[in-house]
Amino acid sequence: PFARYFVNTVLLVTMILACQLVLSTLAAYAFARFEFAGKRLLFALVLVQLMVMPDILLVENYKTMARLGLVDTLLAVGLPYFASAFAIFLLRQTFMGIPKELDEAARVEGASPMQILWRIYVPLAKPVYTAFALVSVSFHWNNFLWPLIVTNSVEARPLTVGLQVFSSSDQGIDWSIICAATLMTSAPLLVGFLLFQRQFVQSFMRA
Repeated sequence: PFARYFVNTVLLVTMILACQLVLSTLAAYAFARFEFAGKRLLFALVLVQLMVMPDILLVENYKTMARLGLVDTLLAVGLPYFASAFAIFLLRQTFMGIPKELDEAARVEGASPMQILWRIYVPLAKPVYTAFALVSVSFHWNNFLWPLIVTNSVEARPLTVGLQVFSSSDQGIDWSIICAATLMTSAPLLVGFLLFQRQFVQSFMRA
């Protein structure tokens, strides 16, 4: 059911990216422009996440999903990745580089903090959003180990796990099907890069 795997992967990547952008934007804005108790310590804890390999947390993540009753669902595949320390760090640095005079001018006009974020910070950080989106989509499109562990059925499997099922020895290995499936799996990312490579390069250079 390769079409189902495609749908699952697109839904998974879209869900993860949307949650990462929302949560990271709010967190980065708070770290960049607000003063509160424990700010430096909390940001240091966020950075610690960059030094922890996701594979180390596989067992605990699975136990958590089992307690929540989410095993074998797309939500279980995406939930551990909703908060991205890399995105928070990247956006915080970008927001800190935006002149505070823009904030003050917006407040004089009566804008609320959320309006300032949406109308000033987000538009100015579009290259950073694009660069992070490319990294996030490519990573989660190709993610294999965690989806393999937490999914058991066709309804929740992404493309990478579905591709592994094709190559299982108990069904016999048909290399022509595996090669075709591999091409179908990688083709969307390759086509996307070929169509938008100029925008990709510009976004990474600006970010």
